[in-house]
Amino acid sequence: MEGQRPDGSHSARDAAQGHRARWIGVAVAVAVVALAAQGIWSRHDAHAELERAAEHASQTSVEVVRPQKSTSGPDLMLPGNVQAFLDTPIYARTNGYLKKWYADIGAHVKGGQLLAEIDTPEVDDQLRAARADLANADANYALAKSTADRWTDMLKSKSVSKQETDEKVGDMLAKKATLDAARFNVARLEKTQSFQKVYAPFDGIVTARNVDVGALIDAGSAGGPAKELFHVAQADRLRVYVNVPQAYALQIRAEQSAFLTLTETPSRHYPGVVARTAGAVDPQQRTMLVEVDVDNRNGDLLPGAYAQVHFALSTGVAPFTLPGNTLLFRPDGVKVATVDAQHKVKLMPVSLGTDFGTRVAIVSGLRGDEQVIVNPQDSIVDGAQVRIVAAKVEGASGLSGAPAVEGAASATGAFATDLPTVEASS
Repeated sequence: MEGQRPDGSHSARDAAQGHRARWIGVAVAVAVVALAAQGIWSRHDAHAELERAAEHASQTSVEVVRPQKSTSGPDLMLPGNVQAFLDTPIYARTNGYLKKWYADIGAHVKGGQLLAEIDTPEVDDQLRAARADLANADANYALAKSTADRWTDMLKSKSVSKQETDEKVGDMLAKKATLDAARFNVARLEKTQSFQKVYAPFDGIVTARNVDVGALIDAGSAGGPAKELFHVAQADRLRVYVNVPQAYALQIRAEQSAFLTLTETPSRHYPGVVARTAGAVDPQQRTMLVEVDVDNRNGDLLPGAYAQVHFALSTGVAPFTLPGNTLLFRPDGVKVATVDAQHKVKLMPVSLGTDFGTRVAIVSGLRGDEQVIVNPQDSIVDGAQVRIVAAKVEGASGLSGAPAVEGAASATGAFATDLPTVEASS
């Protein structure tokens, strides 16, 4: 038939179709193998990830701090009572009624300035009577003296007896004693009358006035409860009394610098100097009384206020300090848990020094470059694998100790700002 191809053309076509079929089979096989390999690899990768997650979860997460090197002594902060350098209640020394007062609370007075006048009619009458007694005693003494002189002259000529002369001389001496007593009584009443005027004993401020015009005034020694008229304080210089615990008593000495802070103005520092110490520990409170003098000519501090007193402790306390929550108390001694370069725990024995409240001095056992674990578990052991995590922001201050004192420089020196603050109570 026309258009029919010879037998050779059919064989070529069949060969081409068979070759194509083989390539398709190979591609299908490769795809199957690839899918199988991908499945096996994904399962292996998931298993490995699971193992890594399990290993990561098995490691303890820890926060670490480094020991702090102390270049100066830490800041010891204690409560103190602010008192005026001179603080005096003023009482009456005579009886009567308040006639007038001249200074009220808050008034700045000078030494010797008149504060009040007291009307003392009874004392005035007593003084007039004493002066009359003095005149009488003076007249009696004058008469007795002239009589004794005459009898003494007559005794020389044997006109009178020795016994009568001695009686006249004795009478004259008795009148002399009576005259002296009357004179002393007048002087006493004159001094009592002088207390009608009440004067300021020194320059200062009147902090209290407890009487008004017409009030009954009793002398301070009248026997009843004394009532003060005024209270005067000299506040241009202040005494601040602090009870220092026994642990720090030997580190506080006279002429040592200190400064005060107030709760209402924490950023302001008021420099002072240790004036004196008691030199002994109170057996009841186990504290030593320390007086710090503060210049207050500008009047920024008020007598009677509560203040916080800061002392710079001596530099030889300890070379390093750590937070108190890094210590492990074991039967074989105190230790700290450190983390080495392989993130493994190493327990190191340490010797403790002074406890500064939030931080503790380390006398020996550390080089200073260790990473010390904070709040270690009691069950932690050497060689345990751990994972270091960053400290929380809100807890960072608690890990590194109390915040440094800002602007701790005083008139007599500067306190270190990289050191813990020791807060102790009396």
